[in-house]
Amino acid sequence: MSIDLFFQYVVAGITYGTIYAVVAIGFNIIYNTTGIINFAQGEFVMLGGMTAVTFHQFLPLPAAILVAVLITTVIGALVEILFIRWLYQPSVLRMIIITIGLSILIRETALHIWGESVRSLPYFTGSSVTSIRFGGVYLSPQVLWVVGLCTLVVALLSVFFNYTLLGRQMRACAANRDAARLCGISAKNMVTLSFMLSAAIGALGGSVVCPITYVKYDSGTPLAIKGFAVAILGGLGNSLAAAGAGMILGALESFSISILPAAYKDAIAITILLLVLFVKPSGLFGSAEAARLKEF
Repeated sequence: MSIDLFFQYVVAGITYGTIYAVVAIGFNIIYNTTGIINFAQGEFVMLGGMTAVTFHQFLPLPAAILVAVLITTVIGALVEILFIRWLYQPSVLRMIIITIGLSILIRETALHIWGESVRSLPYFTGSSVTSIRFGGVYLSPQVLWVVGLCTLVVALLSVFFNYTLLGRQMRACAANRDAARLCGISAKNMVTLSFMLSAAIGALGGSVVCPITYVKYDSGTPLAIKGFAVAILGGLGNSLAAAGAGMILGALESFSISILPAAYKDAIAITILLLVLFVKPSGLFGSAEAARLKEF
């Protein structure tokens, strides 16, 4: 393998790893506040991309993305209010079944609205044939937007959860919901906010990666699987670790193409997920005791 090809694989791994990390961050936000694993997170990414494509027919690209994020945020709030809030101390299995059911419901609704066609947004900078050359490595400008988004999201979440009153209230609910209620914190509102924040980040991520990966009604499911694998690999509750784990999974997938047929690429995420669950369930960067309380 030539050095140029090696770095080209690295660039591809960073690109896809960043996409997976954005989905994993959505998982972590809800898990940190509620302990819930939301398997509909991939559908938030899909909704963001599809809605942005629809509104881009009438609005400038930034406005279309903003509208898509706002609509998906409202959907995230409705999901929590209609299907989660009324449950009293639900079991983990029950929550898994509910969120998987919600994923199917959203996906089938998207099928009826948009059909089976594949859609995409235009590149934010340049076009699909525009590339930046670093030596023998070619990099799409859209990749810089994707990586920049993930970096910005991780940084803003760190500030939000560590230095704002609202963020600390959400972390208090994660640590001890009953104690948080005694301190005057509305646990229900914090849970709703976590779903809204997770949906907004998913929609923004879906809009930014849409020019690279394209989007259709069922594109959220594979992203959810890989995002969940990344969240587990990094350690549930730690979004900074999710970014690192995303790079690891993306690199493994990218380099696997040089060894295995491309059809086997998707199996890598499942294999890694099973290995981590068997060997170190708390993830590479997490601990069993602090998994839910890790700082972002």
